[in-house]
Amino acid sequence: MIKHIFLLELRKVSGLSQAFMAQKIGVSRASYIEIEKGAKELTLSQAQKIAEIFNLSLESLIAGKKNSEIEVSFKKEKKKEDLQEIRIDVPQKNLKKFKEVLLYILEKVGSKPNVGMTVLYKLLYFIDFDYYEKFEEQLIGATYIKNHFGPTPVEFKKIVENLESKGELETVKSKYFLHEQTKYLPRRQPDISVLNAQEIKHIDEVLSRLSDKSATELSDYSHKDVPWISAEEGRPLSYESVFYRTKDTSVREYEFD
Repeated sequence: MIKHIFLLELRKVSGLSQAFMAQKIGVSRASYIEIEKGAKELTLSQAQKIAEIFNLSLESLIAGKKNSEIEVSFKKEKKKEDLQEIRIDVPQKNLKKFKEVLLYILEKVGSKPNVGMTVLYKLLYFIDFDYYEKFEEQLIGATYIKNHFGPTPVEFKKIVENLESKGELETVKSKYFLHEQTKYLPRRQPDISVLNAQEIKHIDEVLSRLSDKSATELSDYSHKDVPWISAEEGRPLSYESVFYRTKDTSVREYEFD
């Protein structure tokens, strides 16, 4: 029996994604996650493949023997998609898409009295992280850091400033239940040509589910989410951690092989 903690450590040290490992041993990402959790056993052939990836003997892998000079053995002709898999946890920012998604959200729900800056932060977060969990692809790919009130998109300020400079957005201050609130008024329609049908449907579903909640409710909800729980204060949240979500926040129905 291979120690699942040792397997997790090997993968993390080598900077490999769960999707990459799953592909290499011929299972789904969901099944590989179960293997890393210790809820599912590796077959002998799968264990041999993992040992080869980390340049270990099968005996060392089973024994949980650490190697300070772990190297991943790839063929010289690395496939482009393999390289992308290794870097999948690095947010793939698309500032143009971020801009249009923000305008789309404001067009749809921006007039609601509860939708100020804090609610927008959480809507963007769940749009991004829920999409990644469901489709294993990034929608905006923004960077979200952990703070006391929940995930905060670090690119938000830059996007707002850019839109304001072009007269495409206006920032206003208002009161919501005696609290000062920052709201944003769109001055043009979003260019939805940058979004595909699946992305638009996903955004609409998140807005339907969450846009009526208050800033406090959304902050509390985000605090139950594994990406926020597992991150250090002031540090970026990991997209990969959505695959460890609990039933409280998970939006995907997993099928195990």
